[in-house]
Amino acid sequence: MWSICSRTMVKVGMAKPCGLIKPCHLVKPVSVTRVTGRYLTHQEGLPSLPVPPLQQTCERYLTALEPIVEVDELKHTKEMVEEFQKPGGVGERLQRGLLRRTGNTENWLSEWWVQVAYLDYRLPVVVHSSPGLVLPRMNFHDKQGQIRFAAKLIEGVLDFKTMIDNETLPVEYLGGKQLCMNQYYEVLSSCRIPGLKRDAVVNHAKSSSPPKHITVVHNFQFFALDVYNSDGSPLTADQLCVQLERICSSAQQTNMEPIGILTTQHRDSWGKAYVNLIKDKTNKESVLAIQRSIFTVCLDGAMPRVSEDTYRSCAAVQMLHGGGSQWNSGNRWFDKTLQFIIGEDGTCGANYEHAPAEGPPIVALIDHVVEYTRKPEIAHSPTVSLPMPQRLHFNITPEIKKDIEEAKQNMNVLAQDLDVRVMVFSHFGKNVPKTHKMSPDAFIQMALQLAYYRMYQRCCATYESASLRMFRLGRTDTIRSASRASAAFVKAFDDPRKQNTEKVDLMEKAVKAHRSYTNMAVSGQAIDRHLLGLKMQAVEEKLSIPELFTDSAYAKALHYQLSTSQVPSKTDCVMCFGPVVPNGYGVCYNPMNNHINFALSSFNTCKETNTAHLAQAVEGALMDMRTLLEQTPRAKL
Repeated sequence: MWSICSRTMVKVGMAKPCGLIKPCHLVKPVSVTRVTGRYLTHQEGLPSLPVPPLQQTCERYLTALEPIVEVDELKHTKEMVEEFQKPGGVGERLQRGLLRRTGNTENWLSEWWVQVAYLDYRLPVVVHSSPGLVLPRMNFHDKQGQIRFAAKLIEGVLDFKTMIDNETLPVEYLGGKQLCMNQYYEVLSSCRIPGLKRDAVVNHAKSSSPPKHITVVHNFQFFALDVYNSDGSPLTADQLCVQLERICSSAQQTNMEPIGILTTQHRDSWGKAYVNLIKDKTNKESVLAIQRSIFTVCLDGAMPRVSEDTYRSCAAVQMLHGGGSQWNSGNRWFDKTLQFIIGEDGTCGANYEHAPAEGPPIVALIDHVVEYTRKPEIAHSPTVSLPMPQRLHFNITPEIKKDIEEAKQNMNVLAQDLDVRVMVFSHFGKNVPKTHKMSPDAFIQMALQLAYYRMYQRCCATYESASLRMFRLGRTDTIRSASRASAAFVKAFDDPRKQNTEKVDLMEKAVKAHRSYTNMAVSGQAIDRHLLGLKMQAVEEKLSIPELFTDSAYAKALHYQLSTSQVPSKTDCVMCFGPVVPNGYGVCYNPMNNHINFALSSFNTCKETNTAHLAQAVEGALMDMRTLLEQTPRAKL
């Protein structure tokens, strides 16, 4: 029943709209003094997420439908909307229910959102929900370099964790307003737990004895590694090197059953297999050790050498799903909120389970860690003798073996199906739109609209995520990039009858309309989460679902053939994710000053989509938009 709204809203909760959130330069001496209560005081000072006025949402919904539905269909939907919002009607009743809910919850949306968008969503988390993050290739090419880098990375994450534990994380701002910092407190020591019909997320950082270990996985074998000394101090990089070397020596055999591949399964299948897996006491203890760990480090083998052109795309495959059962898909635990992936050939990145957090907190943590790994090392040899890392044993019954084989087959089909490409657009970056006084994010979104229109001669429902972190426990809402203004712009762009001055005028209007929608969304006044809330309220009150939500136009509005997200970062990296519908594209981008990193994806089984063609079309659209601006004299303001 939730299939449309749950999937289509999943993965794009990652944008810092228009790059307004300045990434924190976090690598500085971390405060060792705990500031008790600082986080709580900050959170209590944040406003609650508003419920937008009913009439406003209804009007904006109809406007949003204009570029993506036919005239007759829109006329029919208008009648439904009139009926829904009439005085004394069901819309008003549901709106009153939502307003009551605001008084009884910290955030009327957040619990519903996590449930609908993530925990009730039953497709595999791999590709369909969990984003990957590709870092620049690191400067090592062998096992020793891999271990050294992994040790430094672990030390960097623990350094960041000290700021979380001490409540000294710098508060982020958007347009001068403080942002909710809750997501930072949800990403470490947390894990998704499969269920038969609905999953759960457990955060062990909040337990009475928070975890002191991480999980390390190498050659499909799992280890619990304590990362704190008995006096509570974190292990140094030198100490961590010793421990990682021990792990690699004891995990040399590669014929082990890849138990981690079970986490790539459809959630219902994994839920059943999980119940069976943890019947065994040893298995249950091993699984709990993984779930409780602070984070996971996946030490991968070297990949086949590829050309420089395709290197980043191959790295994206590793970060998103591991390349299938014959490569590294079993060298993961995809339910873990945060997995760092380090290949023997310098390929590095991360994968994160999306339920606890959006991209920006993950990227801020990774920016901190990357900067930390570049700090000059202070050599001091380990003096304390350390306990051996604990191998996590699994007893594999014939039934579990069968589940593993099924998971391998399904993962391989999915790996074959996904076509993901990383494109570095090197002609310009944020600098060009800024020169023309345009929002870089809006400029890139209009290029995506133009690219799609050139390929398909139509506009499509487009999702870009907007952060709701101005509000307590805020997650995301949708920026609908396909608008009346964007449709007018893309239709005119290649029309030889139109003058360039008119095209520039339409471009400016489209960019301004996108900027305006973004501001509306981050202020809690967009339409999508409000409509979802009204639908959820109907379920809560055991009312039949209003016709508005069973209408074909609503299904079209949620069928995002372009699912997009801007995830800015100081590091020259890019996040990647799969499409949210079978005939759609996933597009993530990181605009740097002089270039833009794109990760684009589609499914090979869909004959109407083609990732390479879209990448080419996006490049062409960006170039043509710049050319138009440079060749057209601007009227003086």
